[in-house]
Amino acid sequence: MKSALPFGAVLTLPATGSEMNNGSVITRRDQDAKLAFRSSHCFPVFSVLDPTKTYTLPPRQLANGVIDAFVHTVEQYLTYPVNAPLQDRFAEGILQTLIELGPRLLAATEPNYEDRANFMWTATMALNGLIGAGVPQDWATHMIGHELTALHGIDHARTLALVLPSLLHEQRESKRAKLLQFAERVWGLNTGTDDERVDGGIEATRAFFESLGVPTRLRAYDIQAGAIDALVASLQAHGMSKLGERGDVTPEISRRILVGAL
Repeated sequence: MKSALPFGAVLTLPATGSEMNNGSVITRRDQDAKLAFRSSHCFPVFSVLDPTKTYTLPPRQLANGVIDAFVHTVEQYLTYPVNAPLQDRFAEGILQTLIELGPRLLAATEPNYEDRANFMWTATMALNGLIGAGVPQDWATHMIGHELTALHGIDHARTLALVLPSLLHEQRESKRAKLLQFAERVWGLNTGTDDERVDGGIEATRAFFESLGVPTRLRAYDIQAGAIDALVASLQAHGMSKLGERGDVTPEISRRILVGAL
């Protein structure tokens, strides 16, 4: 790509960070495909972040936005240590803010301007390049989730809630150091064995998603084991055979992640 039509963004659904990044995702329903791209030509030339523009969002989309921003942060944070303490603290602050805001956004009988403003800014900071600078990034949860949307029509954020807990369990050894840090700093889990704290952090994440009314099991969408072959085949067809921060999430591991999410 050598150029793109200049465009501006008026943020109405805090979630993707598109108001301050150069990425996008395109769905081709005729091809059962949902694929991401980015280009230096695709930053918006201006963005408007007006919290009142979120006031008509239904609870489902508020929950989706919180989870999308949460998982964007996790994709850049829950990898392996690289002596990036400031990036880690930025990411942990974003996660803690979303954990505080999410239930309030859904419980409010009327939109609260300050909560909506903080929600907007938190989602923007989750994927504007700040927390990803100089650190390894994962994105396997997103790539697997895209196939669930393409083949089964599930909201994007809801696919992330389905995949992430199972992926963290499957990758618990390669992500152990950061999972322990996540459990302690984000969820306040500092007692018990290492395995207990890793499990506690994963289950606290699952419980957070569920508390927002978002299921974390494929059976909630009537997706059974027989659907997994097609999902894995689609990942392979789209070149998603070496996912994760180490490129070690093979189609077989993606299969195990999906089976773990049943």
